[in-house]
Amino acid sequence: MKKSILTALFAATAFCGFSQEKEAETSKFSFSGYIDSYYMLNFNNPSSRSNLGASGYERAFDQKSNQFSLGLVQTKFGYTTKNSDVVVDLTFGPNADLGQYGNVIGPLGAGKASTSLAIKQAYFNWKASDKLTLTVGQFGTHIGYEVIDAPVNYNYSLSNLFNNGPFYHIGAKANYAFSDKFSTMVGLVNNVDNLNDNNSSKGFIYQVFTSPAAGWNVYVNGISSNESAPLASGKDDSGSYNLLDLTTSYQVTPKYLVGLNAAYGSQTGDFQGGGSVGDSKTWGGVALYSNYAFTDKFSLGGRYEVFDNTAGARALRAADGSGTDVSSLTLTATFTAADGHLLIKPELRSDSYKTAQFVDGDGKDQKSQTTLGLHFIYKF
Repeated sequence: MKKSILTALFAATAFCGFSQEKEAETSKFSFSGYIDSYYMLNFNNPSSRSNLGASGYERAFDQKSNQFSLGLVQTKFGYTTKNSDVVVDLTFGPNADLGQYGNVIGPLGAGKASTSLAIKQAYFNWKASDKLTLTVGQFGTHIGYEVIDAPVNYNYSLSNLFNNGPFYHIGAKANYAFSDKFSTMVGLVNNVDNLNDNNSSKGFIYQVFTSPAAGWNVYVNGISSNESAPLASGKDDSGSYNLLDLTTSYQVTPKYLVGLNAAYGSQTGDFQGGGSVGDSKTWGGVALYSNYAFTDKFSLGGRYEVFDNTAGARALRAADGSGTDVSSLTLTATFTAADGHLLIKPELRSDSYKTAQFVDGDGKDQKSQTTLGLHFIYKF
């Protein structure tokens, strides 16, 4: 009898050990991140040492001029198994605060410290099948060509399309891959760029991906959401927010990549700072991208963008609060050093508005702004 018990215990122990070994074989822990900093020269020589103009939204993250500035510090943790993975993406610094601005009001209320501000992403994926993946948590938006992560974008400065679109969502989404060339995603999220929803309605997000040819990727993205605060009666206001986005890139040759981002949005209500309920306003823009890798250590890229907010739907406004539009040209070189860890990016950018948006060092109004920056990104 004792021999049978010992045999059973030995078998159970061996099985547990085998299970743990199998789990170790199929699971993986990862840690990565980056830091970035820059020096920006503004040819308008503004006394404010700022690239921000009349509305304060003329630039997204590279806001400071004529000084050295810290950008963002990322610490990204990942754990992957055969059928699931989890991502905890924590960021710190000025650009982190700007990127997660909607998380500033935490459980303790406005004006109180909130660790939520450090959360860029925190989500898990469950691979329910070879084709279906469920994601729940806080995750970066699916909309747009560019992302917050500086090493991923070719240009250091971010487009107006990025700056005026969603940054992140909190909710749940499901992705179904019909093949490696076609997939769809749908999800429900809280209101745009906020830790806590401001009403009982939920936003609907969606994406359709297709790859018509080798090296050519096409994404049609969208969100439809009620962003208005509840009325005094307790019912949700009828304000709406809708954005349709097209993102596509084509690898023309192993060295040459072209891309395009186009978006059109509409909204009603006063949740974006102006306009009465039922007052519908639109905005939109197009950005073209071109990147050429001369060697594995040097590449050159450009972005040309037009962004129209003449209706005053978004926060990019003229000095009198009315809407405006802008055309921007950005040229960026990338030098790769330190075994691929260090990216050095000199960048020249010019923004031209139809209205006076800036004040130069002599106190004169200017419709345009040209900046020259030197950016350093170290990734690990």
